[in-house]
Amino acid sequence: MSDTVSFKLNHRPVQLQTDRNRLLLWVLRTDLGLTGPKYGCGEGHCGCCTVLLDKVAVRSCLIPVGSVQGREVVTIEGLEQDGELHPVQQAFIAHDALQCGFCIPGQVLHAVSLLNRNPSPTRKEIVRGMDNSLCRCGAHTRIIDAIQAAAAEMKGGK
Repeated sequence: MSDTVSFKLNHRPVQLQTDRNRLLLWVLRTDLGLTGPKYGCGEGHCGCCTVLLDKVAVRSCLIPVGSVQGREVVTIEGLEQDGELHPVQQAFIAHDALQCGFCIPGQVLHAVSLLNRNPSPTRKEIVRGMDNSLCRCGAHTRIIDAIQAAAAEMKGGK
């Protein structure tokens, strides 16, 4: 059964006819053409499908699209503002915090969510906060370094 679902996606209103129980990941990728959220494990363990829902990281492979009605979803495609990369994106580039890149959209959005909750995390808090975002290439130490640098940049420091 098809319903109208309306929400804000990457700062713009979206309205579509779809099954409310359809997973957000497939609506984003298939219906709306956004390839940032990736299909990884399909069970919410790896974090490749992470998006921000009202500024909080969620696994889009577990979220029915009907549950985002009236809310704001941000994918990696919507993170930059006015042509400027988000400080987390800039830090990932500066610290070469990627290898194959498959998990990076989820890693970046998870880091943004972490910094929204805790703008001054310790290294241990970053490790704990990013624990369920997996990078099969093993770039975790550079990812942690990038998040520390982004936190400093967002506070106006270096």
